[in-house]
Amino acid sequence: MIYLTNMYEKIVDIVSEENVMSKEPLKNHTYTRLGGVADYLVTPTTYEQVQKVVKLANKENIKFTLLGNGSNLIVKDGGIRGIVMNLNKLTTILTDDKKIVAQSGARIIDVSREALKQTLTGLEFACGIPGSVGGALYMNAGAYGGEIKDVLESTIVVDQDGELLSLKAEDLDLSYRTSNIPDNGYIVLEATFALQEGNYEEIKAVMDDLTFKRESKQPLEYPSCGSVFKRPPGYFAGKLIQDSGLQGTQIGGAQVSLKHAGFIVNKNEATAQEYIDLIKHVQKTVKDKFDVSLEREVRIIGEDLQNS
Repeated sequence: MIYLTNMYEKIVDIVSEENVMSKEPLKNHTYTRLGGVADYLVTPTTYEQVQKVVKLANKENIKFTLLGNGSNLIVKDGGIRGIVMNLNKLTTILTDDKKIVAQSGARIIDVSREALKQTLTGLEFACGIPGSVGGALYMNAGAYGGEIKDVLESTIVVDQDGELLSLKAEDLDLSYRTSNIPDNGYIVLEATFALQEGNYEEIKAVMDDLTFKRESKQPLEYPSCGSVFKRPPGYFAGKLIQDSGLQGTQIGGAQVSLKHAGFIVNKNEATAQEYIDLIKHVQKTVKDKFDVSLEREVRIIGEDLQNS
């Protein structure tokens, strides 16, 4: 394909050769260890590079996909065409008085640890969330009674035209596990969190307790996308799945975790299709048994594998 070589050179002109991979298996970049190849995986190191890549994709009419850090994501076995962007090289975290400014590729866990280091309270709930700052804003991530909208003050994003925008938290329509970021096609570059002064030992005690709960209850020994489903009103997804007798159910290498029914794990080299089929099986079984519709929290992107 001629356009591939030509496009590779144009991308390299923007971000340099070490920040572009062609035909890169995306299973190497997702927490589930699932996914086919990306035509180009691009890892910019500056905001300007992000803008230029977006503008290039628009100009060349080539598909553009933001991967995030791959923690709450299933990439289909056919991979993703066009340009796939990963912001894992934008990881700076800075503290200014009672505010923390973090770039989108930084892990939200690391931001919570920086808050502890600075004796700032408000981000304790994030100490076990595996995603990036950008992903945390994208889905208004939360755990143990806290969520991003409780502490987010503002953000800098790139819009679909490649322009920089500075937005307030209220501009993002943050609600339970959602925001308007995907609908608007925003790429989060950085976030400012407004926190409060606290007591180091008290903050640490909360974080230690939440870390223990996470490690003791979640199946961290296998690749997974984290919680697969949103909490349905009036119920707990894990309890419904457990009460449906689905724990241990397996399709190919994908299994409903025996440790936490709200997780589906890649137990033995699962394909993305097996993982997706198991999600659909869980949804159908819970619907049939309890008449409750489980809505996915995990994103599914990419293309189905074409059988030759």
